[in-house]
Amino acid sequence: MTEKKILIVDYEPSSLESLARILKNIQATDGAQAYDLFKEEKPDLVILEAILPKLHGFDLTRKIVQDSQGTVPVIILTGLYKGPQYKHEAVANLGAAEYLEKPVNPDVLLEIVSRLLSAEEEIEDVLPDPDSVLSLIQPKGK
Repeated sequence: MTEKKILIVDYEPSSLESLARILKNIQATDGAQAYDLFKEEKPDLVILEAILPKLHGFDLTRKIVQDSQGTVPVIILTGLYKGPQYKHEAVANLGAAEYLEKPVNPDVLLEIVSRLLSAEEEIEDVLPDPDSVLSLIQPKGK
């Protein structure tokens, strides 16, 4: 498995540090900085706090999902928006891959990150390369 890039976004230094201890990552402390880093670094996964300065986490999720056409999973972590209605909104309407309430169990988070990153690799492994697809659909020469 190749080294994966994970963008972690949280306004709270202690949350950022605790996530950084368990995951190799790129870090941002506000939504606007995170969006710039997302475009520059092209991470394989994004973990973000819902409440962010400059660009709200829900808006950032929507932008990442749209820009990546859903190929970059986003995990939303929050200590404020608790309840099934927020999870439903984040997953169904924003395109988040997961929605977790703080405090987050590190083992659960690692399992989710691992599942999302390996699912991405499995999809790539089963997709044929573009040349073989073209050879199948182009008419044979005479």
